[in-house]
Amino acid sequence: MTLLIDAAIIIFLFALFGISHSVLASNKIKKKLIEQIGDKIAFYRLFYNVSSLVIFIAVYSVAPKPDILIYDLKFPFDLIIFGLQILSFAGLIWSVKYINAKEFLGIDQIKRYLDGNYNTEELDEHTKLVIKGPFQFTRHPIYFFSSLFLILRPTMEAGYLIMLICIIAYFYIGTFYEEKKLVERFGVEYTYYKKNIPRFFPKLHK
Repeated sequence: MTLLIDAAIIIFLFALFGISHSVLASNKIKKKLIEQIGDKIAFYRLFYNVSSLVIFIAVYSVAPKPDILIYDLKFPFDLIIFGLQILSFAGLIWSVKYINAKEFLGIDQIKRYLDGNYNTEELDEHTKLVIKGPFQFTRHPIYFFSSLFLILRPTMEAGYLIMLICIIAYFYIGTFYEEKKLVERFGVEYTYYKKNIPRFFPKLHK
């Protein structure tokens, strides 16, 4: 019974995080902010990232952490899983190379604002449609490789597993909200991309 209560609390807390994260990322919120603060929306991306990190740490800190051991792999299986985890991390690094890290973090937006050439029509991010590298195999390689990295553990406790399920569910559900905005921005080009490239699990050929 205690485990069920802990699981319910963890799911509730992560759901609150996911909802707040998605609401703050919505174009509707950003457009309302532009009406109030104009091109100072350039600072929003950095605020969004920092606040999301703070909220996630807070959720993780207060969430129950039942330490019931589910499995503990022994040699050589622990090394095999660890090796696969390293490969998934390499895939994550490969994926990140194809995005503008400074734009993602919110640094380039502030630079454009300080230079006096910020375009509010871009809202809080200058986005480009990337279909190279890992994006040729899955539309969300960062989510995919992050999920693999989190899954591949030589040991697994109940608390971690529940949080893992919540995080992966958020990744997957979040793709629908992200792609709605991408369709609005790129139109037919992104719609065609959606038809040919899987959402989450990569296809193994072009």
